[in-house]
Amino acid sequence: MHKSWWKITAVVLLVYTIVGGFLMDVPRLFILNESIRNLYFHVSMWFTMMILFGVSLVYSIKYLRTQKYRNDIFASAYAGTGTFMGLLGYATGAVWANYTWVTDQGQSLSNILKEPKLLGAGIAILIYCAYFVLRGSFTDIDKRARVTAVYNIFAFAMLFPTIWIIPRLVGSLHPGAPGSESGNPALNFNDIDSRLRMVFYPAVIGWTLLAVWISTIKIRIKLLSDKSLL
Repeated sequence: MHKSWWKITAVVLLVYTIVGGFLMDVPRLFILNESIRNLYFHVSMWFTMMILFGVSLVYSIKYLRTQKYRNDIFASAYAGTGTFMGLLGYATGAVWANYTWVTDQGQSLSNILKEPKLLGAGIAILIYCAYFVLRGSFTDIDKRARVTAVYNIFAFAMLFPTIWIIPRLVGSLHPGAPGSESGNPALNFNDIDSRLRMVFYPAVIGWTLLAVWISTIKIRIKLLSDKSLL
């Protein structure tokens, strides 16, 4: 039981996130209104994605330093789960955009598809999808681990211009971006209030713990199947 406390914590926090996310009171910000509840899912999943990609990066660097195959397994598992969380974050963001950018702001679908934040996020996810395509193109295990470890460093570095820097330079409909009509309820302390913090921060921890849990299961399966190589 003492080794499973964080798994129990993950379940408790996610139950609290779902219940609180739909039932607890939220501020009615301009344009966002009730859709602000998606903050606990869309933004939290993106936070989780970034955390897991960071962990994957650390293991890739460790592999390059130690050449231990175990580190490559960890890097791959965390990158995979991070990509999955990124896809969930992208999907929930698309739903959010439909009810704010399209419905409330009257933006056309063509404008949404050209939105810099949306394009940047899509490119970032595709870069990590290419990481797994690259892994599948090698038959030599050591060469695969070395090449993909270097690529993983490149992929993580590309997250910042595609998601954070370029959309802010060219303008974006996304909340918090220069020229947007609404604030950023996640990162701007002038917008977020205690009602949002009570659910948002536990949601980030809960989704992150769940993602780590999924990653550890994948790692155990891989370690068992590749036990002779360790």
